[in-house]
Amino acid sequence: MTANTESPRARRLLIGIGLAFLGIFLLLPLVSVFAEALEKGFAAYFDGIAEPDAIAAIRLTLLVAAISVPVNIVFGVAAAWAITKFDFPGKSLLITLIDLPFSVSPVVSGLIFVLLFGAHGWIGPWLQEHDIQIVFAVPGIVLATIFVTFPFVARELIPLMTEQGRDDEEAALSLGASGWQTFWHVTLPNIRWGLLYGVLLCNARAMGEFGAVSVVSGHIRGLTNTMPLHVEILYNEYNFVAAFAVASLLALLALATLVLKSLLEWRFNYHHGGTGH
Repeated sequence: MTANTESPRARRLLIGIGLAFLGIFLLLPLVSVFAEALEKGFAAYFDGIAEPDAIAAIRLTLLVAAISVPVNIVFGVAAAWAITKFDFPGKSLLITLIDLPFSVSPVVSGLIFVLLFGAHGWIGPWLQEHDIQIVFAVPGIVLATIFVTFPFVARELIPLMTEQGRDDEEAALSLGASGWQTFWHVTLPNIRWGLLYGVLLCNARAMGEFGAVSVVSGHIRGLTNTMPLHVEILYNEYNFVAAFAVASLLALLALATLVLKSLLEWRFNYHHGGTGH
């Protein structure tokens, strides 16, 4: 007896529908991006990537990811630790706030930063008096990216640490280990694969974020345009080869993320089943 009661024809039909859906909505657009990028040959392709504004956009994207991902690692680990290891007032509120970026449009989150730090915002006049610029500059892009990506690490760790419970940490503390020793030698090894998975997703979103960054960036070419914003500008200028060339880099990053995601899932499932954690 099996749980699968469909006929072979129905199973083949369902599999075919699934493969057709993936082909139309995933593989076909991916192939189209590379086909458009290479339409005029490799020389035009590399010229589109090597153009100074494109290089600046790539550097800014990597810089924003390099800042926002470590910040979210610290926040995600601390939040997951607090939620799963302790009981405190406001715990449910903290869990709700972690999910806030999932329920708020990225464009709305960008507008919130403009209302806070813009020239006519709540803190804007004070910032101008002290010659500090956040909106339409790199700090605003970093803040917006941190906001839209901070749930990923925490949301990967909270279920994992809840399942693991507190027994290992309590045993370490009872044997005389300090809080830091318990974290580095007990908690962190138990969550390392889940942490890497969350970091991977966080990094992918940070590099591909468009909505919130678009609102706070100001679209200054060579200064505040990330790769997704640069692609939009090139496309609107009918520079399709360069636009798709830069877009292909984002696609390659997405493919690399997918491969690493699959490897981490396999490694985590193997580790999960092999050690009992």
